[in-house]
Amino acid sequence: MDTSVFIARIFGLSYLVMGMGLLFNRKVFRRIIEDFAGNSTFTFYGGALALVIGIVIIQTHNLWVSDWRLMVTLIGWAGFIKGAWIIIFPDSAARFMQAYLKNKNLPVIHSIGAFILGAVLTFFGYF
Repeated sequence: MDTSVFIARIFGLSYLVMGMGLLFNRKVFRRIIEDFAGNSTFTFYGGALALVIGIVIIQTHNLWVSDWRLMVTLIGWAGFIKGAWIIIFPDSAARFMQAYLKNKNLPVIHSIGAFILGAVLTFFGYF
């Protein structure tokens, strides 16, 4: 199986489920973000996880092409940048998450975006 398809299948289904979960459980999502932003251990491990996943994708799929596979590469780079940012600047990441929660529309937009990205990646991964 092609690496692009493999990663698209994993992230596609994950984003589909997370997008629906975030949309239908906004109060729970809010508590999770508050806990994450208020706990330095959670923040560090979340950053480390994003960093490692980003590096794995970059090392196995760093394709700068003009088709759907670019989304997979961008997810890898976004994970790497997000993880590095959280580990290097944990206080600013916590402040960002608190500001994110103050905007009532962003969690809804985020969940819909995750669902759409998941649908697109699932389509290319399975069809």
